[in-house]
Formats: sequence, C-alpha cells, structure tokens
Amino acid sequence: MAAAGYPVGMVKLLFGAVFPVGLMLVVIAGSELFTGNCMYMPFGILQKRASWMGLIRNWVGSWIFNLVGALFVAYFLAVATGILTAPPWEATALTIAKTKALGGATFVAAGKTVHSLTWSQVFWRAIGCNWLVCLAVYLAIASDDIIGKILGIWFPIMAFVTMGFEHVVANMFFIPVGIFIGGVSWTQFFMNNMIPATLGNIVGGAIFVACIYWWTYLRGTESTD
Repeated sequence: MAAAGYPVGMVKLLFGAVFPVGLMLVVIAGSELFTGNCMYMPFGILQKRASWMGLIRNWVGSWIFNLVGALFVAYFLAVATGILTAPPWEATALTIAKTKALGGATFVAAGKTVHSLTWSQVFWRAIGCNWLVCLAVYLAIASDDIIGKILGIWFPIMAFVTMGFEHVVANMFFIPVGIFIGGVSWTQFFMNNMIPATLGNIVGGAIFVACIYWWTYLRGTESTD
C-alpha cells in the first residue's frame, strides 16, 4: 500500500488493526509467548511463587521455541509457498527486515534513502513495545469473557504497531523473511535486533508492568508458603 502511494500513517494504522490477532490466539488458546512471560515470571518472583531458576528456564525456553516457530512460519511463507517472494510483498518484506536489522546503516528502497534503526533505538522501542504488550495481556487476564479479552488486547497492540515499536518475537518472523529473500545476514539479525529487542522487552514487561503494578497493588501480599 505504501508503494502504491497510500499515506504512511494509514498503512501503519491498518497494519496495526490486524496485528493483534496473533496475541489473541496466544492468550485465548493458552500458548507461551516470551514477551508475555517477561511480565508473568517477575510477578511470580515478587509474590514468592516462582524461583529465579524457574524464571530463567521459562524465559530461555519460550524465547528459543518462539524463534523456532517464527522461523518455520517465515520459511513457509517466504520460501516454500513463495507468498512473500512475489511482488509487491518481496520489496516490502525486505524493507522491513533491513530497517530493523542493519544497525543504523542507510539503504535505498523504492527510490528513497531509508535509515535503519540503531541498536539503542531498537532497545528503547522494545521497552515501549512490551510495556503495551504486557498491559494488553494484563487487561485480557482481567476479563471474564472472550469478547472482553479481544478488546483488551486489541487497542494496546494496535498502538504499539502503529507507533513502530519493536517486538522481539515478531522480529523473529520479519527479519528472517528478509534473510531468506537475501538482504540481511544472520549476524545482523542477532546482533543488531535480537539482543537489544530482547533486553528492551524484558525491561518493558518486568519493570514497567510487573514491578510497578506489583508495588501498587500486591505489595505486602506475598506468599508465606
């Protein structure tokens, strides 16, 4: 749509409007998502219902298997089916991957010079992202019915996507698509995006949601078992 001349803001808004479906499937179906666990596990630690070793196992396990799942889908859509290697999707997918993984370098896309995100930009955007993602999960937990969970998830996720924040698990899909197409390296993927996005998502979920909301509502109610 952007290549066809539609306003960038409209393109981002529409993309943001459909993106929440992924988190809806995770939360409602009871799946494991690393970014959501960045909130869950610190809550458990603070309430003395989880151990640090349990937190590490949960985070490492969910991160690795989220990556495995994302790589499978990226390969399936980008290579096996050819959906994302056909016009106009190939150029868009490559631009997204390069913007996220080239570590501040510039490149040309659709005749325009594009500046990729720096390491620090990815980190700060990842904090904002998981702040909103974990609040979406928080709202979904607070709801007793599926419609409430859908609405609780929809708007925070739509906001983070529209604002261009960085979600490490989403990037486990977007950037490998660019790798399979041939515009980004695995080293750039991990060093310029996975590391800062992971750290930023941890800060956003653990500090800005788990710690702050625990301090506000649950402090003094820790388990004594």
